[in-house]
Amino acid sequence: MKKWKYFKKEDFACKCCGMNNTSDLLIDKLDEAREIAGIPFKVNCGCRCKKHNSDPKIGGEPNSSHLTGLAVDLSAKTSEEKFKIVSSLLACGFVRIGVYKTFVHGDIDTSKPQNMIWHG
Repeated sequence: MKKWKYFKKEDFACKCCGMNNTSDLLIDKLDEAREIAGIPFKVNCGCRCKKHNSDPKIGGEPNSSHLTGLAVDLSAKTSEEKFKIVSSLLACGFVRIGVYKTFVHGDIDTSKPQNMIWHG
């Protein structure tokens, strides 16, 4: 099993059932981004099963990249944390980033539009 400096594959498992199809490439890039940011990355959500993704409290899109193990939501409570996370994700090649009130979404899903930053 692959080892990372800052993460374990289990960090990305679905919160409701434990399913975990998280891409090693996603974790590779996150590990590099975490090193650059110099702050802890708390994984709010990695992989999601269809049931968990459809929970109204989650608000997952029907074709969410979390379903295919290509996305992560990282806790970010302050503007400074968001800046460090977004900057490091960009430096590591993430080209799909969402900035929300309490977290930053990053994904490496090449089947979706690229070079995007959005807010929610």
